[in-house]
Amino acid sequence: MTIRLIAVAVAAASLFAAPAQAEIIQQVDGGFVTRDSAVVESDPQTVWLELITPGNWWNDAHTWSGDAANMMITPQGGGCFCERIPAQEDDGAIGLAGSAQHMVVLQAYPRKVLRMQGALGPLQSEPVSGVLTVTLKPVDGGTRILWEYVVGGFMRYPVDSISKAVDGVMTQQLDGLADKLGRIDDPEAPEEAVVEDNTAAETGEGEDEGTDAEAEVESAIGADFLDGVEVEDPGRA
Repeated sequence: MTIRLIAVAVAAASLFAAPAQAEIIQQVDGGFVTRDSAVVESDPQTVWLELITPGNWWNDAHTWSGDAANMMITPQGGGCFCERIPAQEDDGAIGLAGSAQHMVVLQAYPRKVLRMQGALGPLQSEPVSGVLTVTLKPVDGGTRILWEYVVGGFMRYPVDSISKAVDGVMTQQLDGLADKLGRIDDPEAPEEAVVEDNTAAETGEGEDEGTDAEAEVESAIGADFLDGVEVEDPGRA
């Protein structure tokens, strides 16, 4: 993922992340925690089966191959959240197929918890560790999906900027899963929160947040922020 794509991810998150409850809940030097949630009308078993089939809902723009259909999860301890990179023809020559390991499964508890470890996207080029925990909980009328990603370690990106980008991308993935399963309102959401959301929509508040977010990230992680050290990845995962 290039620096430009990171900026776009933050801007997109500001504009389109409202359906999921996205939040950076903790940030320190060398680490951060993002947490998103969504409620769907499907039962936990249906959610689980969809969760372990990322090719159905992962965003194509955040893959190395450009096609989420190449993504797969083996839901067992030590299993791989991997991506196949198909062979391509170049000037009549058939290239070799490739692959990428996005994460390793730490715990697969069907209908309850999927926990995986790995540095996603641009973090893959850094000596950091990340743990993604997806928890499923039955609620009235469906299932609540809690999506939490904990990242820590040395990284060459400014934490306050990369955390926003990663949170935006995590929200995109949860939105894809929730939309596939049928998103519903959270039956346990406070009424005042709903009123505040409606008020913001009616007044148009936040309409310029995407532009501001992109400008902020472009300023924070411009081409010279590492004094000439190249950190761009060749893919877009």
